[in-house]
Amino acid sequence: MHLHDATNTLRLGLPLAKARGAVILVHGRGSSAEDITGLIRTFDPAVAKALAYLAPEAANNSWYPQRFLVPPAQNEPWLSSALATIDTLVTEALAAGIPSECIALVGFSQGACLSLEYASRHPRRYAFIGGLSGALIGPTDTARDCV
Repeated sequence: MHLHDATNTLRLGLPLAKARGAVILVHGRGSSAEDITGLIRTFDPAVAKALAYLAPEAANNSWYPQRFLVPPAQNEPWLSSALATIDTLVTEALAAGIPSECIALVGFSQGACLSLEYASRHPRRYAFIGGLSGALIGPTDTARDCV
């Protein structure tokens, strides 16, 4: 089941095939892809102009229905669909020749939780992982594989 759709992604900056890196921007609950792209203007212009920006839009402006501290199973199937959306975008950037160390994940609130959760489940070297006002998804005693 795919509740979220990676094809519903706002794309700014360079096309992936021409970019030196990619920034995946993940909005928070009640917000939108367009809202989170406002962060781009805070980036160093010399660097920003060489990047591709991918901002997926959550179905109904929410990635998952419950708070982030509930057991992850309570946020299914939305959570898995949201993580699959990010994975599709990361895979697309990798396929375009952008190495993982040139891919950044940046999210705010629910998007921060999702970005951090994705990175914890898909460990690799990233350019940057920014979780603005977020944390890993699940209660503090959630079992995790540590790398």
